[in-house]
Amino acid sequence: MTSSLKKCSFVVQILDSQNQTWQGTVTWVNGKHTQPFRSLLELIKLMDSAINGEQEEFEEEE
Repeated sequence: MTSSLKKCSFVVQILDSQNQTWQGTVTWVNGKHTQPFRSLLELIKLMDSAINGEQEEFEEEE
């Protein structure tokens, strides 16, 4: 069984830690997009969207 997931590279920059979670930016290296995030859950959702080929959703949130 083959996986339909793409390989993606991200650079995650943690700028702060408030309310027991991270805030910072994630840069999608393949798409050369940078997106701020306000929580670890938001970071995971952004990365999941990029990996699953939902580039449009990733770009719209900028």
